[in-house]
Amino acid sequence: MSVSIAFMSATREELDRADREPSWGREYVYELYTSDPMPDRPHGGPGKAWAGLQFLLDEAEVNIEFLMDGSPILRDGTLFGWSAEQIESVARLLRATPWERLAAHYAPERMTIEEVYPNTWQFDAEGELDWLEHSYEELVAFFDEAAERGYGAFMGFSF
Repeated sequence: MSVSIAFMSATREELDRADREPSWGREYVYELYTSDPMPDRPHGGPGKAWAGLQFLLDEAEVNIEFLMDGSPILRDGTLFGWSAEQIESVARLLRATPWERLAAHYAPERMTIEEVYPNTWQFDAEGELDWLEHSYEELVAFFDEAAERGYGAFMGFSF
């Protein structure tokens, strides 16, 4: 079993309804994530890389908190809503944060000692750094596209 985070863009109406009717939100987001093909809207990771990216963001003093930002929809902490304003704000922060700024804080030994999920940093430090870079690029692309199109987002946290 893995712990991961995924974003799916959402309209204001969808977020409002999910906030009023959390069980509807759970079912709706499940349908969005499992539909084939997915709706024509931005979606993306960081997947299992979320904690590694959070470590780098924290070390670079970039004020984004995956597990604190957004508004909880489900009491079990598995579904959050992010407003269009929050998406725009994070998109600006990410655009102002080049990968190199984060990569400068990559510390596989420390991340291993601190058990930063998924705690694979010691096995292939360079490969894991490449994986984090790819995940960051996907995250930036999601926030950019969602912000350009005026979307908010659902954030699913699975564990």
